Amino acid sequence: MRKIVVNTMFTTGTAFVILAVFFVILDLKFILIPTVFQIFTANIVINAGLFVISKFESRYAIVEYLLDISYIIAVLVVFGAIFDWYSAVPVWVLVVMAIVIYLFAIIISMNKLRKDTKKINELLQKRREKDIGTAS
Repeated sequence: MRKIVVNTMFTTGTAFVILAVFFVILDLKFILIPTVFQIFTANIVINAGLFVISKFESRYAIVEYLLDISYIIAVLVVFGAIFDWYSAVPVWVLVVMAIVIYLFAIIISMNKLRKDTKKINELLQKRREKDIGTAS
C-alpha cells in the first residue's frame, strides 16, 4: 500500500511539472483546481492498476513494459474524455507525458535496484569473509 501511495505522489508531481512546462510553452497562466484533483485521481487509478498488473508476470520484460504503458495511456485517454482535458491539452501531450513519466520511473527503479544489488553483494562478501575467518 505504501508503495502505491509513494508512486502516486511521484507520478502526480511529475505530471504537474510536465504540465507546467507545457503551460509555459503555450503561455497559459493557470490550472483549475478541479483539474488538480482529476490528475490526482487518474494517478491513483494508474498506480493501483499497475500494482494489479505487476502481479501477472511475463517471461519477456518488453511485454510487461508495453502492457504497463498501454494501460497508462488508456487511463489517460479515458480520463481525458471524461473530464474534457482535450479542450486544453492535445491527446499527444498526454501520451508523451505518460511515456516520459513511465520511462523516468523505470530509470529510477533500475537505479535503486542496482544500488540494492550492490549493497546486498557487499553484505554477502562481508559474511563470506566473516565465515572464512571463523572457520580457520
